[in-house]
Amino acid sequence: MKLRKTFFMLLMLFSTSILFSQQNQLRMNMGIDFLNTPSLIDYINQSNFASDGSQLPTFNTAVNFSGEYGRLLNENFQLSFELGYLLYSYNASNINGRYDISYDIIMPSVLAFYVLRGNGYNFKFGGGTGFRFLSVDETLPASVRSDNYRSTGFGILLRAEGNTLLSGNFFANIITDIRYDLNGEPTGDNGNLRNSVLNENVNFNTLSVGIKLGVSYFF
Repeated sequence: MKLRKTFFMLLMLFSTSILFSQQNQLRMNMGIDFLNTPSLIDYINQSNFASDGSQLPTFNTAVNFSGEYGRLLNENFQLSFELGYLLYSYNASNINGRYDISYDIIMPSVLAFYVLRGNGYNFKFGGGTGFRFLSVDETLPASVRSDNYRSTGFGILLRAEGNTLLSGNFFANIITDIRYDLNGEPTGDNGNLRNSVLNENVNFNTLSVGIKLGVSYFF
């Protein structure tokens, strides 16, 4: 009985030492963001680009890819750098022709987390901020030319993340985000995107909620 108790204690100490030795994390994810971009929605709906049957709703979906490197600074605190990429597109056809608009955002962020760890799992809670690099391509009805508009902004996010052991140092990863990005008013060779109904420039400031699935590697 004493031998079994000693063996169990050594096993727990060994498992704990392995977990704490895994101070670095690499992560790759893909997911869906639900976006609310009020100025862009007004621009598309009010400029007659969208027909009555294809008016944009309050929230729309975009694809989000991201990668992260994180390092534990102590047992419960991790500092990370993430590079995210978001892609959105919309098109509609009416009597005037086909309308296309798409945009992508490159999103580098610095993040800080409180970490809860156990044997074969960990949970992270935190957030961060970073720059946002927006590029918009628009093709107006009855036109074959695509006009490009760009802007630079910044964003903040809150995150909850879970990792569950798959095999070895590989973990299944799930992330939920709440993010607000001040992407600003993109400009191009033709100036700003302009909502003539409201007589104002179009901005791409966005509130979003997202979920991502992926894989983490701890070492």
